[in-house]
Amino acid sequence: MTRTMSALVLVMAASVLTAAAATRRDDADQLIAARQAGFKLQGAAFGGMKGVIDAKGDVKTQAFAAGAIAAWARALPGLFPAGSDGGTTKALPTVWSDRAGFEKAAATLAAEAAKLADLAKAGDQPGFATQWGVVRGACSACHDKYRVPDKPKG
Repeated sequence: MTRTMSALVLVMAASVLTAAAATRRDDADQLIAARQAGFKLQGAAFGGMKGVIDAKGDVKTQAFAAGAIAAWARALPGLFPAGSDGGTTKALPTVWSDRAGFEKAAATLAAEAAKLADLAKAGDQPGFATQWGVVRGACSACHDKYRVPDKPKG
């Protein structure tokens, strides 16, 4: 009877652990999907800004988008908790092993995007165009260290 009970407890414990691991993977997969969707939205907003810059348009129309990028950057570290690697993510292990550096890169992006939003609100087209390049550099610096490089086209 004791052996049967022990086996039953082990089977139940294994089932609970398997379910917990599956739940963590599902949670991680949802975080990865949210991150990827956010990055796509950020890219679309950033591309729209470039279109306004190139057309010499009214940059005041881009204040909301620039502010949204700043808010997104402030939220980024929370979207990369321990255990949210693997799956279909392009995040490199350095996101977690160099956490302080990753958080600093996100903070830099947030600060530079906030400046971009301020320039947009002021209607400063030349300043906005210059700051757009600074924000682009902040994005690239983070991608260079914390993201799997895209495969070359062609």
